[in-house]
Amino acid sequence: MKHQILVFVITLLCYSGFSQNQYQEIKEDFKPSTKNQPGQEYPQVNSQGYARFRIVAPAADSVRVSLGLGGQGGTKLEKNKHGVWMGTTAGPMDEGFHYYHVDVDGGTFNDPGAKNYYGSVRWESGIEIPAHDQEFYALKNVPHGSVNQILFPSPSTKTSRRAFVYTPPGYYENSDKNYPVLYLQHGWGEDETAWSNQGHANLIMDNLIAEGKIEPFLIVMTYGMTNEIKWGGLKDFDIKNFQTVLVDELIPYVDQNFRTIADEEHRAMAGLSMGGMETKMITLNKPDVFSYYALLSGGTYTPEDLQNYKDVKLVFISCGSKERPEAVKKSVEDLKASGFNAVSYISEGTAHEFQTWRRSLHELAPLVFN
Repeated sequence: MKHQILVFVITLLCYSGFSQNQYQEIKEDFKPSTKNQPGQEYPQVNSQGYARFRIVAPAADSVRVSLGLGGQGGTKLEKNKHGVWMGTTAGPMDEGFHYYHVDVDGGTFNDPGAKNYYGSVRWESGIEIPAHDQEFYALKNVPHGSVNQILFPSPSTKTSRRAFVYTPPGYYENSDKNYPVLYLQHGWGEDETAWSNQGHANLIMDNLIAEGKIEPFLIVMTYGMTNEIKWGGLKDFDIKNFQTVLVDELIPYVDQNFRTIADEEHRAMAGLSMGGMETKMITLNKPDVFSYYALLSGGTYTPEDLQNYKDVKLVFISCGSKERPEAVKKSVEDLKASGFNAVSYISEGTAHEFQTWRRSLHELAPLVFN
């Protein structure tokens, strides 16, 4: 399991989203990224998925952007006579959201033109490469749910901890209706804001509900670390601490303060990357808490893992086509052969990144609580 954690982390930190198709004429139809600060023209993206950056740093001697060369040094910007550094990625990026930062003379900074998102254990700049299927997480004129911040008591950590709870459209109007709950975990280096800010989980849910493709349910997102572990120290992560927070503190609080159907059959757990590892470990340790299990680029289950778990209603396993899709497919084939309701999903053209996980949630949501 320690080896599995390190693989997740290395993949998450090193992959920059650089596409295989590096050699083509660049179209000059660049537009500001949708993740820019208000009124900022840069960074920009074009219809092919190239990204272009502009940094004003007249006294700098070297400026690089961490995106663009598949983890091999990023994109080197060139300085013009006005002290403005500009550059375009050498190839198109994968569709969807990417973290990045700017290196100026060896120092690490955020791009002042871009909004910031918590990832890689810091607030990083974000950029959005328009996706061909972006409509499923687009902001549309449909009824919208709410994302509520809660602070719940955590005796085991001697503090109050934060979580976000998505409540679907109609939750506050239909006061006599109770709902199932999906507990949804982020990846290593991220926090409880990731699934709403980077993943657009609330918009994915709103759109699916408006299309009549799912019955409404709640989503609870909380911080998955119980102690601050630095790079290289994940071997010291003990799931028991977070398991106590989730199972013994957060779930009872949610059941008490929200209108939930408070039983195993109406409770699901899912997570991306390290959150998938947490999901696997907790679902195996606490088989009477959840009935739906989902690992999103977060490892696999074997029939041996689940041989004594006959009440599992769904096992969902996904990843990007640039990750380890064969392992995901093999796992699900084996689970099906052993009589489990198992589903695999492969996100085409993506790797260990949020477009994979957005698509995975979109595929998962119609399958849970059915």
